[in-house]
Amino acid sequence: MHREQFLIDRREVSGRQGGACHRARLKYLLLAGVALTGASTLPAPARAADDRGFEIYGFAQVDWIQDTKRVNPDWMDAFRPSKIAAPEGEFGSNGQSSISVKQSRFGVKGLMPTGDHTPPVTFKFEIDMFGVGVDAGQTTVRLRYAYGEWGQLLGGQTTSLFMDLDIFPNVIDYWGPPGMVFLRNPQIRWTAYRTANDSIAIAIERPSNDVDPGNTRLIDEDVNVQGNETVPDFTAQYRHDDTWGHYQVAAILRDVGYEVQTAPGAPFNKGSQFGWGIDLTAAYKLLEKDQILAGIVYGHGIASYMNDGGMDLAPTAAFPPAAQPPTLSAEAVPLTGISVYYDHWWNSMLSSSIGYSYDQVSNTNFQTPDVFHKGQYASVNLLWYPADKVMIGAELMYGKLTDNSGTTGDDVRFQFSAKYNFGAKF
Repeated sequence: MHREQFLIDRREVSGRQGGACHRARLKYLLLAGVALTGASTLPAPARAADDRGFEIYGFAQVDWIQDTKRVNPDWMDAFRPSKIAAPEGEFGSNGQSSISVKQSRFGVKGLMPTGDHTPPVTFKFEIDMFGVGVDAGQTTVRLRYAYGEWGQLLGGQTTSLFMDLDIFPNVIDYWGPPGMVFLRNPQIRWTAYRTANDSIAIAIERPSNDVDPGNTRLIDEDVNVQGNETVPDFTAQYRHDDTWGHYQVAAILRDVGYEVQTAPGAPFNKGSQFGWGIDLTAAYKLLEKDQILAGIVYGHGIASYMNDGGMDLAPTAAFPPAAQPPTLSAEAVPLTGISVYYDHWWNSMLSSSIGYSYDQVSNTNFQTPDVFHKGQYASVNLLWYPADKVMIGAELMYGKLTDNSGTTGDDVRFQFSAKYNFGAKF
């Protein structure tokens, strides 16, 4: 699961009792409050040199996954519509099974003093075992978080300012809804304004341009097209928290660059397109713990920030009369994503989450027929919390992929998971 935890699990409570423990927790919470507010509202109080907090946390999780159809074998342990076979049979016979521990997680976090009248440094370092990229399909160490924050300044890898982690539903599938922004990205962030209810922040983030060469090799088989990242992405976020939930408005501006080489050893010709996006998200609380989670995102050249599917940049062609070759240009591909989920608690030990999400791009006229066009995702689950630090649950998912040619593929997946939390505070 992508869901992050300030402690080990949202149902976990401390088993320690006594006045000393309560005083220690109070001190820790006060320090955390100073770290969150930074210098934007209140000055940091003087502290003793040994004021600090440190926590080791994580969980072991095992997933039994059963597909009725077939997905890309490298992505068997996550349900991504873009990895569904289209047409059916593309990756082999239907009805595959897997048992995985890739979601298991380990992390450390805490805060350290920096001197009198200054806020402490908060830090977090976290890994899981889910291989991606060149490690796709492997059970191997993967960095999730590595950052520090001092007052208003944050540096390191954490969730992008363009995303809202708090609309990620309470699901046990590792990947989750494709139609929401989801990226943990190296960045330098400044939180210019922060109170108990509102915050405004800006950041520069690592660019990663996914460029689709499309059908360019039909014109020149020696052509080489690749991404070119010359400046960082710029992100901004406004968030409001209230007793009823929260809403967030985030934006991104990008220079989606590319390079074209027409022959081996030839110089690269560079170009770029302007990319931008708006992400509107909200969570509305119902009853005691129930909530509706919703988001809509639209932009051009933002696919690399989405949870699944699409390319940032692709070629488009103008076709002249007669037999002349087309005139090519680059286009930042338009994209729309929607995610709506309802998290419900039946009682203190049982919860469910149900919802739907999709991610769709407007393909250019010079992309290949087999590239991603639309991914749809729906799921429902029943999760049982028989004891603190223990979760057992089952989830039913449906996904559908539509490519640029209109070819479709779908899959129904069942997943059973058991999770065991651990942790210690110092």
